[in-house]
Amino acid sequence: MKNIRNFCIIAHIDHGKSTLADRLLEFTGSVTDREKQDQLLDSMDLERERGITIKSHAVQMEYEYKGEQYILNLIDTPGHVDFSYEVSRSIAACEGALLIVDAAQSIQAQTISNLYLALENDLEIIPILNKIDLPSANPEVVSDDIVGLLGCDLEEIIPASAKTGIGIEEILHAIIDRIPAPKGNVNEPLQALIFDSVYNQFRGVETYFKVINGEIRKGQHIKFMATGKDYFADEVGALKLKQEPKKSMKAGDVGYLITGIKEAKEVKVGDTITDFKNPTQNIVEGFEDVKPMVFAGIYPVDNDDFEELRNSMEKLQLNDASLVFQPESSAALGFGFRCGFLGMLHLEIIQERLEREFDMTVITTVPNVSYHAYTNKNPNTILLVNNPSDLPEPSSLNRVEEPYIKATIITKSDFVGPVMSLCINKRGQITHQTYLTPERVELSFDMPLAEIVFDFYDRLKTVSKGYASFDYHPIGMRVSKLVKVDVLLNGKEVDALSALLHKDNAYDIGKKMCEKLRQLIPRQQFDIPIQAAIGAKIISRETVKALRKDVTAKCYGGDISRKRKLLEKQKKGKKRMRQVGNVEIPQEAFMAVLKLND
Repeated sequence: MKNIRNFCIIAHIDHGKSTLADRLLEFTGSVTDREKQDQLLDSMDLERERGITIKSHAVQMEYEYKGEQYILNLIDTPGHVDFSYEVSRSIAACEGALLIVDAAQSIQAQTISNLYLALENDLEIIPILNKIDLPSANPEVVSDDIVGLLGCDLEEIIPASAKTGIGIEEILHAIIDRIPAPKGNVNEPLQALIFDSVYNQFRGVETYFKVINGEIRKGQHIKFMATGKDYFADEVGALKLKQEPKKSMKAGDVGYLITGIKEAKEVKVGDTITDFKNPTQNIVEGFEDVKPMVFAGIYPVDNDDFEELRNSMEKLQLNDASLVFQPESSAALGFGFRCGFLGMLHLEIIQERLEREFDMTVITTVPNVSYHAYTNKNPNTILLVNNPSDLPEPSSLNRVEEPYIKATIITKSDFVGPVMSLCINKRGQITHQTYLTPERVELSFDMPLAEIVFDFYDRLKTVSKGYASFDYHPIGMRVSKLVKVDVLLNGKEVDALSALLHKDNAYDIGKKMCEKLRQLIPRQQFDIPIQAAIGAKIISRETVKALRKDVTAKCYGGDISRKRKLLEKQKKGKKRMRQVGNVEIPQEAFMAVLKLND
């Protein structure tokens, strides 16, 4: 066990995390020349294109140092705030972390929030100054920033360039010298932490784990403590680039486990694996069920594709257990699903994967969060409202509660003003403000979750020029003055565009929605009124004017009554059309409602 090192890499998006992982694999001889490619650990096309890690990966390397053979387990982590629970579990499986900072961009948002996660888990931090070969690099200033953040010595920072391979050997030596070996006892009952799972269509769910105490053997009868289910370990092994089966994995090892599980829901990230006959008494701390934060409806463009969409969603759920969905129907869009996501990036990724991997073109409705409603009849019974159309009538409604979060924002002191005004506009209440250094400020707000669902993250990045990091956690439900705003097209309610909004913002947002829809809905042969309403009260109206044929073109000169007769005839036709006419809503209209502030 003394020759095992488990570590992860934490960095902001685009600071060179995947490239450094490629170089480490290359330098330790874990990949052959044939297998080499950029972003080797990112398996999805989506990850390569966007330059982000969506699914964390783990890989084992072997390295000889001072005549001894060492096993290095690299556990990769996603970088986005939506996946912060998965990052926390990956970090819990490690003893050390490489903190990568771009020499041209300095310390950024996710660097800090992931660093705090690593420090809470008592990880040994190795700071690395990456991209020092760039002409725009500023190593002296950025090194001072790292010293200020970590309180380490200047000599501890390793200058490197993952692209050219500078400093890779020093990094490997530092991993072995500075990161402690895992602590654990082989003789205690089995206790292993699940930090990830992947679905393999031939073998079922592959569970990735780290053994904390005891050992796991092939064929052993094991139990998952959070779900309470038991299985037999058909195969255990190490995670090289290709899986390497072993007879047993002992304390400190990181590996994979195949038990023939068919449902991804049965394997929960953060769960504890133990022996069925001799279970451990200590569950690994920090486990929680991942709860969806954002809900949206996903509908097929063509209603005949409903069953195909169901199959696609089920296959996606095998790879991504945090996606939850249930069937629902809408008068405007037909049959579809109400889905729960971890956040807006998660929603975007699912939508993109449906289009790419399953050729499904889908319509996504306005995302919203889950509310609690109480009626006058039963003021103590909670009605769960995941969809605005489920809200009871205003006359029978007693009160509505919405979920609140504690938002922590770290930004440069120059941007405190714009960040504060953005949060206050989003109904945030500032709870405290701390200066971490003369340059960096930490702000805490209590905010409604619904306000950060739409475009909060993008706007925060805009007002702070990319220098704000944002992290949040739920703090419970609070009573709010919420009203349901409906959108009526040609007098008919479009339930897919309904939204639950705060009373003070309802008029402004209703007005903006109507204006935006007027620009996007194509003109028809008849006038289309677009209205926003709260209950029976219309709060805003716009009209898409009719396309008109010039019926009076053939009348030149002559009596006015001839023109009037033709215009009256046209008017009657338009009126009849309007009664039977259907208005098609383009997909952009649903998406545009989210981007009202652009």
